[in-house]
Amino acid sequence: MGKLENKIAVVTGGNGGIGLAAAKSFVAEGAFVYITGRRQDELDKAALEIGQNTKAIQGDVTRLSDLDDLFDTVNREKGRIDVLFANAGRADIGRLDQVSEDNYESLFALNVKSVLFTVQKALPLLSSGASIVLNGSMLTVKGVAKLGLTAASKAAVRSLARTWAVELKGKNIRVNTVSPGTVITPGYENHLKLNDEQIQGIRAHAAQTTPLGRDGSPDEIAKVVTFLASDDSSYMTGTELFVDGGFSQV
Repeated sequence: MGKLENKIAVVTGGNGGIGLAAAKSFVAEGAFVYITGRRQDELDKAALEIGQNTKAIQGDVTRLSDLDDLFDTVNREKGRIDVLFANAGRADIGRLDQVSEDNYESLFALNVKSVLFTVQKALPLLSSGASIVLNGSMLTVKGVAKLGLTAASKAAVRSLARTWAVELKGKNIRVNTVSPGTVITPGYENHLKLNDEQIQGIRAHAAQTTPLGRDGSPDEIAKVVTFLASDDSSYMTGTELFVDGGFSQV
């Protein structure tokens, strides 16, 4: 028996990086997993990588109608959700004097608005004992130049987790946050448009500033997400687990 045997899970941003790693881990532990993302080709590839007990549903989590379509499908096919990993998000780089209104609106739409309405629209399907995991960031407690807007959006997510843990206690639904450190994902190349040399520079900086002396991997974050999703963390809610090699703790 796996830790998530016969559970129904939904992972937003499940087409790559941490989301895909978490979806694979959930399936390995016995769950059926719905993954969603904007790009159909990446979703199809992710579903093939997962290999079984998964369904890919294309959609943009910043669009409420797409969220409605996602949860309508889950409701029609499975009737409930036991694990919700609100993972979709991104990081933007820019100093205070470089931030534009478009930067602000698009980043907060993805990192905050989509998390809020993903959880809200999933509520009618969440079973008693369900686990919600939000993807945060070590940046909620560390000031890092050029990442102020990203940090602020993730701090909002952390705050929502505290409030929801209180609001949902009567429904026996737990809400926790996983906060990764430096983890190289496809977004570094696809969204931030960083080249190999720049990415290696980020790895080198992580090696210098992180107590464990390296960056992390999506699989390492996924293991903690799986822990928070499972009954192994049954006495945990409202908490934030940093998976950052010790960077935020020293």
